[in-house]
Amino acid sequence: MAITLKDIAAEVHGELSGDSETRITGAAPFEEAGPGDITFAEGRKFLKRLGDTHAGAVLVPKDAPEAEVGLIRVDQPKVAFAKILKLLYPLPVPPPEVHATAHLGDNVSLGEDVFIGPTVSVGNNATLGDRVQLHAGAVIGQDVHIGRDTIIHPNVTVLDHCRIGRRVLIKAGTVIGSDGFGFAHDGQVYHKIRHLGIVQIDDDVEIGAGNTIDRATFGKTWIQQGVKTDNLVHIAHNCIVGKNSVIVAGAMMAGSVTVGENVIIAGQAAIAQHLTIGDNAIVGPRAGISKSVPPGEVHSGNPQTPHMVWLKNQRLIPRLPELKKQVADMERRLKRLERKTNGDSHDN
Repeated sequence: MAITLKDIAAEVHGELSGDSETRITGAAPFEEAGPGDITFAEGRKFLKRLGDTHAGAVLVPKDAPEAEVGLIRVDQPKVAFAKILKLLYPLPVPPPEVHATAHLGDNVSLGEDVFIGPTVSVGNNATLGDRVQLHAGAVIGQDVHIGRDTIIHPNVTVLDHCRIGRRVLIKAGTVIGSDGFGFAHDGQVYHKIRHLGIVQIDDDVEIGAGNTIDRATFGKTWIQQGVKTDNLVHIAHNCIVGKNSVIVAGAMMAGSVTVGENVIIAGQAAIAQHLTIGDNAIVGPRAGISKSVPPGEVHSGNPQTPHMVWLKNQRLIPRLPELKKQVADMERRLKRLERKTNGDSHDN
């Protein structure tokens, strides 16, 4: 696909400096872009080197200096670049069909232009909205509702009664709606607690590959609008993840955790049950969260501490051997001083 700079500027509401009819056919990193490519530049390092790029155009902040290259000035160059990538490289849309090897249960409702790939299984009373895509090996349980324009990648499982919104993307191998980890112990054996709730995933959510999102004991595990999860994320029963929050690879949360809006949970962080992570908070990588995080705060480490305290602690750790030697030396000197003082007092 080829797009003129004039059309690109209009798409991202940018201010164009350069030949408006220059045609862009691809996108590339700053150092690798050629005459037919668009790239973006943020920060001093790249803005000082605008004259070095061979790109056909560069998305830059509004206060960027002039350069001998086509510039499109925008508020957020990286965001604008993401939008242009969607134009230049649209996702392929498979033709509407139900593959001969797919199995559809009783009373399945299909919207318009639905794609159901090889060996897909759809349970009784499921509802698929317009332009839903179910790719090879997906399993959709009974009474599942999937909203329009949702894409479910190969080998995803969405179990009975769960609700998936519109424009949701669920990547390969994810399991939605398995039982939560709940047992009652009688002193000798564990008795399984049935989980009778559902998982609800709202509109415009992206779920990474290999996620596990457990159904609620009662009620719902709720992933709210705009949430993005990376690969290998685990969300336990009855958790709520607020709008536009991001959960990075390997993070996990125990049951009944409430995550606010616009939260970032970094890679491999673990959150104990029944805690609350406030709006706009950040949980650092590999953090072990054992108490709730107030709104807007950044907590890191295990045991968890406010991030600035954690940074100070990290700077101290390499010095511990030296500090140990200093303390031992001080103890020796103190003992010598005490012996001398005691000896002097006996002489008197």
